[in-house]
Amino acid sequence: MPQGVLVFAEQVEGSFRKIAYEAVSEGRRLADTLGEAVTAVVLGSGIEGMAGELGKYGADKVLAGDDPALVDYAPETYSNVLLDIIKANDPRILLVGASSLGKDLAARLAARLEAGLAMDCIALEVDGDTVSATRPMYGGKVLAKVALEGVPQVVAIRPNVMEIAEVPKGGDTEKVEVNIGIPRTRIVEKKLEAAAKADLTEADVVVSGGRGMGSSDFSLLEELAQILGGTVGASRSAVDEGWRPHSDQVGQTGKVVSPSLYIACGISGAIQHLAGMGASKYIVAINKDPEAPIFKKVDYGIVEDLFVAVPAVIDELKKRKG
Repeated sequence: MPQGVLVFAEQVEGSFRKIAYEAVSEGRRLADTLGEAVTAVVLGSGIEGMAGELGKYGADKVLAGDDPALVDYAPETYSNVLLDIIKANDPRILLVGASSLGKDLAARLAARLEAGLAMDCIALEVDGDTVSATRPMYGGKVLAKVALEGVPQVVAIRPNVMEIAEVPKGGDTEKVEVNIGIPRTRIVEKKLEAAAKADLTEADVVVSGGRGMGSSDFSLLEELAQILGGTVGASRSAVDEGWRPHSDQVGQTGKVVSPSLYIACGISGAIQHLAGMGASKYIVAINKDPEAPIFKKVDYGIVEDLFVAVPAVIDELKKRKG
């Protein structure tokens, strides 16, 4: 009989992504509602020693698929290994973070298991044997509540939405046998962008620029972000203009962020952008248009040209820091 919650915990180069802690914490909450256990799964190479950390966030047991063949994410290999683990553990619910990797993996697993899938969920409820998931649609204009039937019920949760909670459990680690199958694709080369800044989804402070920046010169925002210990993002308009790479885009079609502080500079506040940063703890907007929609969402608003306001903020921060 299917039982328990199985959580895929994503890691990169020996460090868990923030979404891994969110997924395990949410898995613990669902499992407590069901009166069942949480099993976390970690895949990679040289990761067996780090796996037990997930017990701090509610994992009763952690399965480690530790093999050199899993050092990089490959859709076929990861889905082959996870499929074996799912069949061996027979979970009621399979929980995955809806990162780029997680979305790819969840869709593949759901198809191979012929299971129901709810993607990019922002809230979950358990009603008897059914998981009900709330997910945004049409650029965040509508929230749909969907019910999953059958087993396992596959759910991918939106990053930076679910609360991370420390609920210490056993977290006993068990190394599992890895069968990668016969993959039809392989990684022959990796070219990575030089990244000196923190990932947007992990940053505690994000300073974003929009069409109001007027050009690709984001040096003013880079300076402000550096002083605050944060990183720089952009609206879709700025990315479409070619001023920033897509990896910097915040919004429904970009990255979803929830920093402690989000500063929007020259961003009008289209609903697609708001969907990507609305969960931030404090939101500050700088825009010379007092009617800009973003002012309806902010905690603090400054009606001023950003090229006047931002230098003033930088000067004040420098004075306060001595």
